[in-house]
Amino acid sequence: MGAFTNIKRDLEQIIFRNREQNAIPAMDGAISPNNRLDALPSIGEPIPGADDAAEGPDGALYVSGGRIVYRLAGDGYTNRTVFATFEANVGGLGVHPDGRVLVCVSGRGLAAVDAHGRQTWLRQAEDQPLRCLTGVAAAADGTIFLTDGTTAYEPDDWCRDLMAKNHLGRLLTCRPDLDSPNVLLRDLYYPNGLSITPDGAGLWFTESWKHRVSRTAINGSVLGRPTVVLNNLAGYPARIAPASGGGFWLAMFAVRTHLVEFVLREDEYREAMIRTIPPSRWVAPALATTNHCHEPMQFGSIKALGIEKPWAPPRSYGLIVRIDANGDPIESLHSRVGGRYHGITAVREVAQGLVIVSKGSGRVILAKAGVTS
Repeated sequence: MGAFTNIKRDLEQIIFRNREQNAIPAMDGAISPNNRLDALPSIGEPIPGADDAAEGPDGALYVSGGRIVYRLAGDGYTNRTVFATFEANVGGLGVHPDGRVLVCVSGRGLAAVDAHGRQTWLRQAEDQPLRCLTGVAAAADGTIFLTDGTTAYEPDDWCRDLMAKNHLGRLLTCRPDLDSPNVLLRDLYYPNGLSITPDGAGLWFTESWKHRVSRTAINGSVLGRPTVVLNNLAGYPARIAPASGGGFWLAMFAVRTHLVEFVLREDEYREAMIRTIPPSRWVAPALATTNHCHEPMQFGSIKALGIEKPWAPPRSYGLIVRIDANGDPIESLHSRVGGRYHGITAVREVAQGLVIVSKGSGRVILAKAGVTS
């Protein structure tokens, strides 16, 4: 069986030449490891399941966590109130030009919530339920764009989708009233976030399982041909947001390791692992490290004097990267092994500074203007 697997893999590399076969890139240059992320303060108490953040027209910050969307206001966003509650976990957030807050709800679809709490829903597209919406953005003309990570699972089962090696993601659009949904792209590798360029002429989106960022021209709800801007990233990209002065901030919820890449190549082992071991014990990326004795060990991940080495292959990690308009990395902020802020799922530049969401710790981090420069 082993010989057959090797032959099959070699043949696939010949037949499917466009498949990613590059080695994991080194984190050097603009993405050299540092402790800049760990040095930043968090806002208030943790928000369990914190996932995304968006700035409202009134300057308030909306944060999704668990089944609640919170509204954070005041200097340093210290005043926290409940804006809306749902029957399922909430994730991606956006703000419509008319002031409504757009909320991706696990297994339910997209909700648009106005200032009075009234909700409008988009629940399916092409007769398929929107179970795994991961990101939402609205253009200046009101057109709404969405990323649907996969048609197979809900967002909390992202690891199952990775281990299944699926590419069932979609990029969709709908009208401001959440009517007439249309699938623009399909067969994507877990699209996990999107952002419209400040001039409104382009759209950038991430694909976690392909470790890449792509861009395309948009004209209303019409999409151009996508082009890969950043390929073979060192981590799994999540959400992306414009940066002042041009370019974008890119959140990565985990970094790649050779052991996980090996497991993804070895189909027989991976299928047995999925079949016989609980997901929490899989050799797979994680949003946070539990330090449980049953966690998968990786070569080099060894504790010295009770402290895990910061250069060890990480099971969880915190990373955001700033890229320029061409997709080239400019700077990065890290939370390394043993750090405070892992599983970064969102980053947004807002009036009070840079807001970073660490789902692994449940913390919302605020780097006030000028602190990250």
